[in-house]
Amino acid sequence: MNYPDNSRTLSEALDQWARAIPGSVALRHGEVTVDWRTYDRHATQVANGLAAMGLKRGDRVVYLGKNGWRACELAMGAARAGMVIVPVIWRLAPVEIAYIVEDAQAAALFVEPMFEGQAFEGPRMTMDDAFDAWRDGQSDAPAAAAIDRGDVFLQLYTSGTTGMPKGVMLTHRNATVLRPIMQDQGLGWFSAAPGDTLIHAMPFGHIAGVGSVTSAANGGQELIIHTEFDPALILKDIQRYRAKWAFLVPAALAMMLDHPDAKDADFSGLEGMAYGASPIPLDLLQRGVERLGCDFAQMYGMTETYGTVVSLAPEDHRPGREHVMRSAGKALPSVEIRILDEDGNPLPPGTIGEVAINSPTNMTGYWNKPEETARVLSPDNWLLTGDAGIMDAEGYLYIQDRIKDMIISGGENIYPAEVESAIYGHPDVADVAVIGVPDSLWGEAVKAIVVPRPGTAPEPDRVIDWARQRIAGFKCPKTVDVVDALPRNPSGKILRRELRAPYWEGRDRQVN
Repeated sequence: MNYPDNSRTLSEALDQWARAIPGSVALRHGEVTVDWRTYDRHATQVANGLAAMGLKRGDRVVYLGKNGWRACELAMGAARAGMVIVPVIWRLAPVEIAYIVEDAQAAALFVEPMFEGQAFEGPRMTMDDAFDAWRDGQSDAPAAAAIDRGDVFLQLYTSGTTGMPKGVMLTHRNATVLRPIMQDQGLGWFSAAPGDTLIHAMPFGHIAGVGSVTSAANGGQELIIHTEFDPALILKDIQRYRAKWAFLVPAALAMMLDHPDAKDADFSGLEGMAYGASPIPLDLLQRGVERLGCDFAQMYGMTETYGTVVSLAPEDHRPGREHVMRSAGKALPSVEIRILDEDGNPLPPGTIGEVAINSPTNMTGYWNKPEETARVLSPDNWLLTGDAGIMDAEGYLYIQDRIKDMIISGGENIYPAEVESAIYGHPDVADVAVIGVPDSLWGEAVKAIVVPRPGTAPEPDRVIDWARQRIAGFKCPKTVDVVDALPRNPSGKILRRELRAPYWEGRDRQVN
């Protein structure tokens, strides 16, 4: 598939909108508004400030905090300086945050006051009035860095099957290449018009969150920023600002629809609701389509693909299309999908195998992990997702299971090995396996299955508390079962599928 590469740097995008719509609102966070002219100037000042700190092109700038307009300015400033922004998920445990900061070889740390206790020996800046004063003290002369659309500007950390997070390197091209293609194809639901309002409520440390920021900067949309997801505030802002577009994970969509304020809410200004990051129950999807009365579009992708590469279009959410509503959708223009067997050979339609993706948005690789990069990304740009799926004859992709045992709970990626490592060492636990089980709100919930040490009786609450001291709370098991032994194959590998089977009995797929 040959599509023109009309990608650009985010700095160029910001400059375009500062010239085209200088007085229009670019960022709105509570009562704070930033217009495009100011957004552009602040990004330049941040870029110059980073250079004045002694940082150079390619250096990693870590941001630890929640969503905010200052985070947007920092990200755009780092991008303009040819540096790499590294947003950290604030919900991680301190030891996990420390690992990411060290692994990224952070040249500077920008941190919100509530996370100020994070140890760091290099230059740091608190994201409050001190940041504003620092930024405003910098020159607004154009930054000298000569950046290219192929430069890495974003490094997001995703947990690994070994329990050690990997830094996914993403470029300006990854962030901007799809929009002009979608516009040329007339896919307006994927490429909002300049000036449209976009709700930003997903965490900045996730591709869904930072992706909203870069998408708005590239497309000229007004970004309505929420510090974190709050269904009451989301409902209020959708109505207050006549928001046209929003992205929510299914659990968040359910919470919004279930909120008492949703009953009488006016959704007439909403043109599109995108959802993704985890599979959606069909009844929730149908309820959302009926209540919101706008276009719905499912987004399937991963951090390594800069988010969406497969989408279920609005027309597939209409009555009579229920047979495809369980699918992730079709590949976007310029994206190719294959279903592969264990030897990497393409499989025919209707056959389950590993989903592989060839997209102009594929990452350049994992930071300082060439061997792990080579395991998932081929020289000709085919990325192995670790998802097991089926492609039908029409090109719709159906996700069936996760080859790598990953659990998705409320849009958060959780790897069993990481949780198991946190539980190992508990004085009453001799062996442990972690699986995902169905959950009506979060899609999946983490369950630990433990084998007691001789003469002990592990108490579930204490096992959970033990894990909570070592990993982020959202990764900790919600329930703990005690068994005499874990099923293993002859080589000693835990048979997770056997453990999962009773909890998923009667369901047509092994994800919820």
